[in-house]
Amino acid sequence: MTAQIRIAVERHLPVSVRDGFDYITDPVNWPEYWPRLVRVESATRWREPGDRACVVQRILGREVELDMTLVRIEPYRLVEYTSKQRGLPTARHWRHFDQTGDELAYRIAVEYRPRPGWRSLFDRFLVRRAVERTLRETLSNLERRFRG
Repeated sequence: MTAQIRIAVERHLPVSVRDGFDYITDPVNWPEYWPRLVRVESATRWREPGDRACVVQRILGREVELDMTLVRIEPYRLVEYTSKQRGLPTARHWRHFDQTGDELAYRIAVEYRPRPGWRSLFDRFLVRRAVERTLRETLSNLERRFRG
């Protein structure tokens, strides 16, 4: 069995935990900071375990529908959800919110298990780079938004 791949990035953002959490977890704001987001298909709520959202993102040059399910939410501390997308491995996502002085220490982590066979190479190299690039761009977009 192939080992899990975990990608994590962190940045301090010039905003309080409360304001950062409220902004980041509100689906209305997702188009403002998600890289390559084509559209939000559905996301009426994102507040309780079991809530679902579907977004379309451009990944590796094609439009991919991400079907997301909220697993755990600890207001102003943690959001955990899963995503399923056709042609890519299922992933688990974490968003960590910590107050550091007058800033938000925001950490994003994504974990997935590469699929078997020839797709394993694709998942271990191309998907990994695409996920890491997306996470870094997300943090840059949020930093611009909160510094703006």
